[in-house]
Amino acid sequence: MKRIPWNNDWYFTPHYEPALTALNAPQENLEAVRLPHTVAMLPFNEFSEQAYQMVSGYLRFFTPPESWRGKRVRVTFEGAAHFARVYLNGALLAQHGCGYTAFTVDLTDRLRWGETNNLTVELDSRETLDVPPFGNVIDYLTYGGLYREVFLEVGGPAFINDLCVRADMDGTVRCLPACENAAGLTLRLAVCSESGGELARWEGDAEAEEALLKVEQPALWDCEHPNLYHLKAALLQQGEPVDERTVRFGFRRVEFLADRFYLNGRRVRLRGLDRHQSWPYMGYAVPARAQRLDADILKYELGCNAVRTSHYPQSHHFIDRCDEIGLLVFTEIPGWQHIGGDAWKAQALVNTEEMVLQWRNHPSIFLWGVRINESADDDELYRRTNEIAHRLDPTRPTGGVRNFAHSHLFEDVYTYNDFSHHGPNKGCAPRDTITKAKDKGYLISEYNGHMFPTKACDWEGKRLEHALRHARVVNDAAKSEGIAGTFGWCMFDYNTHRDFGSGDRICYHGVMDMFRNPKLAAALYASQQERTPVLEVSSSMDIGEHPAGAVGTVAVFTNADRVDVYRNDLPAGSFSPAAEYDGLAHPTVLIDDTVSALLQSQEGMSRRTANLVRDVLLAVASCGSDLPLSVLAKAAYLMVFKGFTREEGVRLYNNYVAGWGGQVVRWRFDAVKDGRVAASVVRCPGETLALEVKADTDTLADGPCWDMATVRIRAVDEFGAVRTYCSRSLSLRAEGAVELVGPAAVPLCGGMAGCYLRTKGEAGEGWLTIEMEGARPVTLTFRVMKQEEEQK
Repeated sequence: MKRIPWNNDWYFTPHYEPALTALNAPQENLEAVRLPHTVAMLPFNEFSEQAYQMVSGYLRFFTPPESWRGKRVRVTFEGAAHFARVYLNGALLAQHGCGYTAFTVDLTDRLRWGETNNLTVELDSRETLDVPPFGNVIDYLTYGGLYREVFLEVGGPAFINDLCVRADMDGTVRCLPACENAAGLTLRLAVCSESGGELARWEGDAEAEEALLKVEQPALWDCEHPNLYHLKAALLQQGEPVDERTVRFGFRRVEFLADRFYLNGRRVRLRGLDRHQSWPYMGYAVPARAQRLDADILKYELGCNAVRTSHYPQSHHFIDRCDEIGLLVFTEIPGWQHIGGDAWKAQALVNTEEMVLQWRNHPSIFLWGVRINESADDDELYRRTNEIAHRLDPTRPTGGVRNFAHSHLFEDVYTYNDFSHHGPNKGCAPRDTITKAKDKGYLISEYNGHMFPTKACDWEGKRLEHALRHARVVNDAAKSEGIAGTFGWCMFDYNTHRDFGSGDRICYHGVMDMFRNPKLAAALYASQQERTPVLEVSSSMDIGEHPAGAVGTVAVFTNADRVDVYRNDLPAGSFSPAAEYDGLAHPTVLIDDTVSALLQSQEGMSRRTANLVRDVLLAVASCGSDLPLSVLAKAAYLMVFKGFTREEGVRLYNNYVAGWGGQVVRWRFDAVKDGRVAASVVRCPGETLALEVKADTDTLADGPCWDMATVRIRAVDEFGAVRTYCSRSLSLRAEGAVELVGPAAVPLCGGMAGCYLRTKGEAGEGWLTIEMEGARPVTLTFRVMKQEEEQK
């Protein structure tokens, strides 16, 4: 069967009418579009969510070639948000009630040969629909459109409809094929390595329910070595293939025990974030490159080994990339708190079946979420969702996200949204206070989020507390009995309804902003990996950012062994990871004393005297003149026995703690790993501004689908530090073979911004120029290739 991408040459109208389905439907007033497509481009913030709620129409006019005559022609929609009716030449062929799973429609019997055919999709994206996740409020936007790819399959009456592959770590491959119209035909299966070498073969009746193959000493799929294989299937008639299909898979075994999660028999501590599949302006509608980039960010920039696809199944492009890089995936059925009536529940059961059938060959998926996120107990519904998942895929456990203790448990894993941490208390609740199911797995599926929303432009103290709250939860969960891991809420900020967020249609719950620029909290996750050195200092060291000019405790997120601090190149202390974060693979470093070392080296004080003076100076910084008795006693001792005067104290305070109007201080932080400086950061009031611009690619491929480049922008000083309070406007200009997605002027927020470029259907060079007052313009060059050129 030939698979043909079908993403170009569509027409769109935001106003569906029945007349659009006719064979001779008028094409005036229709907008030519390419898929993926959103029904409404949205502003970054401050808009109405009604903008995308409509009944729209998508049309594609095509003439079937003679080579298709006598063959079966089917069209598959990977994602149509949210209720779709599909017509061919005026006849209703199918309808589908989930915007997050794929569906296939057989066109064969209604095709008109030798003339133009009209395929029409009536698409309802209104949130009044009686299907999941609708029926009540939702804390995220659901958008609308044919936002994933569409493809045709053209082949004979006999074809391979599905291949389910279950590959265990012992090398056993159990394939459950599903062939249509295959009586008397032969099915040939071959397991091949990534390089193409055949490792095992099976040949037999095409109507067989199961086939067993064995690979000796397979290379296992895990987070560090995500080894992949292919199962190649051929449906044979008299020895000649009439249909072929290939499935990628990995050898591995996943299981939850009462203590932790195990991958291939080895205990793995899950450390992940929750992810929405949304972007500024475009909503859900982005191509493969952007989907794959999010997986790379999670793995390589944020140091995660797992992700939860909240609150619905997400793009195969994203999951494919998770397969390739070893990022574990917890995916779940669509929904948010609300459970509807009988028809609604029936659709939830269909969603469960479609999720498992469509995503079960991905080795990265380790847990099925078969419960509506944060919903109340519904024993009948959740017995059935668990039964469906276990029947269709007995190799994976089930979970179901709830936000209350002692929920009825039909799943294999108690997945719990733990929002108990509010600052001074423990990072997470003890497991035994949430569930008495001691023999099952347990993980924290959300934390923080709405408990402490934080913007990239918030003041330094809030950004630090945001990061430390993430650190406390991950740390305390790692040290708690029987908690397999944590998923923080969430990867990035996202657009939401007016009922939620900050009133501007944004939930600022992410460790990144909407453009995937990191906030300080992102460094906590990044510092837990070993791949690249990480050194992120929580403070700008500017005295005006802090009460009374005292910087206070500085947190450093690093994967180094220690951090050495220098003040104007003079050693101000060497600091090891804090014991209170010893549950982390790389504990946070807390710098609370940059004074005593300098008092010893520059003032000639003994260690004991320096420590006493430090205590007094730091107390003055935090308490002013209202000093505790213990500090007054230390000050009295220094004055009586060491001859200190008030004037001397003021001099020391101005020189080493918070001098107003004095000489600019240059701080240097060195991350030392294995005795060597692995990274260095300088903090000093800057005098110049520059644009730091990073694109995820400089080469785009246009063909069966449009392509997109993601550009992340930061305003930095001469020391490379982000200028958090720089809020100037950026001017964006795209030329040549690329065009800008979104507005041509965007403001910095937290010193950061971003933009997107898309291809226009032509090959050549394209340019993006970014300008900002006070900084040199930056121009990026992109090469756009047509797919035919790329294949050459």
